[in-house]
Amino acid sequence: MDRKRAKKLAEELVSKMTLEEKASQLRFDAPAVERLGIPAYNWWNEALHGIARGGTATVFPQAIGLAAAFDDELLQKIADAISTEARAKYNVFSALGDRDIYHGLTFWSPNINIFRDPRWGRGHETYGEDPYLTARLGTAFVKGLQGEGETMKTSACAKHFAAHSGPEALRHIFDAEVSAKDMEETYLPAFKALVQDAKVETVMGAYNRVNGEPACASPELMKMLREEWGFEGHFVSDCWAIRDFHEHHGVTASPAESVTKALKAGCDLNCGCTYQNILKAHALGLITEEDIDRSAVRVLTTRFLLGILGDEGSEYDSIPYSVVECAEHLALSKKAALESCVLVKNDGLLPLDTASCKTIGVIGPNANSRSALIGNYHGTASEYTTVLEGIQELTKGKCRVHFSEGCALSEDRVEPLAKADDRLAEAVTVAKLSDAVILVLGLDETLEGEEGDTGNSYHSGDKADLLLPASQRRLAEKVLEEGKPTVVVLMAGSSIDLSDIASQADAVLLAWYPGALGGRAVAEILFGEVSPSGKLPVTFYRNSALDEMPAFTDYSMHDRTYRFYRGEALWPFGFGLTYSECELTSLTADGEHAVIRARNTGSRATGEVIEIYVKDGLSPLAPPNPVLAGFLRITLEAGEEKEFSIGLSPLAFTVVDEEGRRIPGSGSWTVYAGFGAPDPRTGALTGRRALAVQIS
Repeated sequence: MDRKRAKKLAEELVSKMTLEEKASQLRFDAPAVERLGIPAYNWWNEALHGIARGGTATVFPQAIGLAAAFDDELLQKIADAISTEARAKYNVFSALGDRDIYHGLTFWSPNINIFRDPRWGRGHETYGEDPYLTARLGTAFVKGLQGEGETMKTSACAKHFAAHSGPEALRHIFDAEVSAKDMEETYLPAFKALVQDAKVETVMGAYNRVNGEPACASPELMKMLREEWGFEGHFVSDCWAIRDFHEHHGVTASPAESVTKALKAGCDLNCGCTYQNILKAHALGLITEEDIDRSAVRVLTTRFLLGILGDEGSEYDSIPYSVVECAEHLALSKKAALESCVLVKNDGLLPLDTASCKTIGVIGPNANSRSALIGNYHGTASEYTTVLEGIQELTKGKCRVHFSEGCALSEDRVEPLAKADDRLAEAVTVAKLSDAVILVLGLDETLEGEEGDTGNSYHSGDKADLLLPASQRRLAEKVLEEGKPTVVVLMAGSSIDLSDIASQADAVLLAWYPGALGGRAVAEILFGEVSPSGKLPVTFYRNSALDEMPAFTDYSMHDRTYRFYRGEALWPFGFGLTYSECELTSLTADGEHAVIRARNTGSRATGEVIEIYVKDGLSPLAPPNPVLAGFLRITLEAGEEKEFSIGLSPLAFTVVDEEGRRIPGSGSWTVYAGFGAPDPRTGALTGRRALAVQIS
């Protein structure tokens, strides 16, 4: 069903509804209107990396891990699998009269905010720090969720429009002051791409104000969205964000005034309870029935597009429940985990060899943790494989595996009645007994996440610094003192300063939150069944970098992310090693494409990611560092050489002035190609320089 017809059906339906019935449909928990054949519908559902909070579902790697794969085709396949499971669950649940929260077809995903500050707790929900990478991956994810059939498969949502990335503790009162240049250059491109290229059905506003106006009722942002970009879907508030208008932001004096401000600005659907005051606002003469009609038509249009209003149904109504966690989807989750792991150091220890490592020590609070597999906004898997379990499965009958938790995730002891560091002696003993040690450290959703979510342990989900919890630092120190060959596996969703630990360890593998079966994927990489091939979607900074960065509350991009950072990164954006040796042998480029020849000179097959960066050589308005303009995930067999053509982002050849106007660049650019960014740190870590050509 096309939008024009769906809108006409919605208009006809709204014309038959009473004022009360129309107002009721603008709540996230819309009640049934039985006389018109409208079933109850709960709009609230989540799917960052699988259907969340709605029962059993395939749990894919967290979004930041998916970003590390640099694979938009994979993202679209994953989103398609999620939407297939969503249809299967909706079909059986609605038939049984279950129309509860998290059981619908309207997903408030993906999160395409820019991970601008490494302290932000929700950064692992995003695709990292780069606008172009975020736009490419977000577009693929939306297309996978919404499908390409006659009926919209599920509804995707671009959130949180438009400048939102912490601090979590202040989000209900905070005003993000963003320059016109930073807005156009950094915060808006992904949203524009999802609206215009992916035709995303829903946009969600942020909690905070943006340049003085609440994001869910900003005339400037709404005008941009609908008049300039042509957005035709519906706009939803973040949950209880409209209540913040009068309770925290102080821009209105009452719930009725907040309703008025939001509805008139164009916020159609309220996640929260403030729109229960719509009728009061109408009675006070603050809003008209036409204001209510406009939003009611928009939200009901979405339901018609999904084929869940009227009698027509859809081509997805026969999808059986058996597709949930099917073998194909589980294999896709494992593939994503394999592609997402990023090897950032390897002094020759990896891959491990069971022939020479007869005793392996697995140590650390995340080694046998299910929480460390799944990140936040996760579903429930029927099976989990932790890193310890993956190693045990893979090495069974080949070597002995000893395990010690080593320490609590962030507390100073595991057992409340014990003394501090009550697992250290055990960890040291395991290290002494082992031929090689796998030290599994990091965070989970209780330490980094959303304000108020899962009882975040401190800082409302944000990080105070970039260091591991003290308990883990003490554990690492004692284990590394034993001098055994050691690989560190970091399971976290953001930049962690591992410089002291990494300097003593032989190898470091970043596994992110790799999904319910991610432990098996990590084990396969550690023991060489698969070569690692992920790339960093964020810069890993040293903790001291926070002293030079703008304050967390400062939304300026100065000295933030790889495009503007002036210091030396611990591990740069785009960086990641493999077990083979690949090189680029030639590069030609124009303003639209780059053609590259790549050769695997190593002895084993591997995945890799060709990355293309562009630097405007003359314009003072350009970012100081080269910007990502294209990428392609490839696979090369040992000794194989291939030629690849990669499209380049047109935005890379433009600049943004201080008034926020995007204008042509200088006409003199350098195009770089490599398996990482063309910065000195990447060159030092890899021993290679990027290829470069000048174009004009």
